[in-house]
Amino acid sequence: MYLVLSHAWTLDEGRHRDAYVAVTDEFEVFHRAQSGFRGRRLVRDTSDGRHFLNLRYWDSPEDYTRMVGDPAYPDWIARLSEHVEPRDPQKVVYEVELDHPDPLV
Repeated sequence: MYLVLSHAWTLDEGRHRDAYVAVTDEFEVFHRAQSGFRGRRLVRDTSDGRHFLNLRYWDSPEDYTRMVGDPAYPDWIARLSEHVEPRDPQKVVYEVELDHPDPLV
């Protein structure tokens, strides 16, 4: 399993932050339709409420690359981009070495 990690800083801690979270939640439907998709999490920095980490899990880096090539992907990114600071993409792909499931699930 692979983790694609990226950062985003919303334009504010109010309306734009809330809209970013809402669009990210809607984006889940698109992700679930992709081959090799394993799950995702959106986490917020406790010291900077505008800073988010997007964690997306895939069977392979190629599965992620295929998703990025989907014709609908740019529209989703455009919707998210309305609410974040313009920055160079800060995206890294990691291979997951250990994956302990949530003991409460």
